[in-house]
Amino acid sequence: MSREGDLFGEERRICQDQKHIHNVFPMQTGFTSFGDKDRNNMRGTLLDKVALVTGAGSGIGRAAAIAFAREGCRVVVSDINPVTGTDTTKQIVTSGGSAKFIPADVVDVSQVKSLIKATVDLYGRLDCAHNNAGVEGDTTPFHEYPEKIWDRVISVNLKGVWLCMKFEIEQMLRQGEGAIVNTSSGAGLVGTSNGSCAYNASKHGIIGLTRTAALEYALRGIRVNAVCPGAIKTPMAERLLGENPDMMAKTAGRIPVGRWGTPEEVAEVVVWLCSDAASFLTGHPLPVDGGFLAG
Repeated sequence: MSREGDLFGEERRICQDQKHIHNVFPMQTGFTSFGDKDRNNMRGTLLDKVALVTGAGSGIGRAAAIAFAREGCRVVVSDINPVTGTDTTKQIVTSGGSAKFIPADVVDVSQVKSLIKATVDLYGRLDCAHNNAGVEGDTTPFHEYPEKIWDRVISVNLKGVWLCMKFEIEQMLRQGEGAIVNTSSGAGLVGTSNGSCAYNASKHGIIGLTRTAALEYALRGIRVNAVCPGAIKTPMAERLLGENPDMMAKTAGRIPVGRWGTPEEVAEVVVWLCSDAASFLTGHPLPVDGGFLAG
């Protein structure tokens, strides 16, 4: 078994039969205000830009939406879940940022098209897009994997990213510039043996879309990159691990930095990739994994 298989595999097998999910990880619920009185203290690397984040109701997506707002963006928060999406938006607005919640199911072409149109109608343009919506699927041996779950995972994780990119790129071409970051995974860079064939295939596919679009639009002012998170304390990880502190500790012990990552740490990379500081970077799947895939 590869190290990737250990990290993304063993804990899934151990917890796949658990029926109750507990609050193992302390999830982010808020952040320090960055209202107008603190505006001069903001780093402001994306001041007055417009950012769209899908899957922004929790985890990495929520952290990214908050980080974009902190950097001065007007943010469109999108999620299929109106409760969590609205909560992310409230966190930003009550802390002095600018955000609007627009619900969307990324597998529905009409909803995705409407999402991009609504973003432009609201803010006039689209500078940064973080395509983060995704599902984990099942943990079942390859030869037993249910077709229905396969179709669902590929539809949300791969088709959903493609649809978002399709309409984001159309808008960015009209503007002459833009930056896109897709959420892949460490499981999109190497194979695993944990019964997650659909998830792994979808995350590998996202990297293919990222590289292809980056090459197609490099001379037209659009940069496209991907982040590949490793073991991050998200609701998805919580669903997979449940109440299993021993596996949490064991996983942390395999990561060179000795701990799990946080959604905020991934969000920092997403925001950086969309900024001018990364202006010469396109077409890259960037691991954010505490060094796990380095060895």
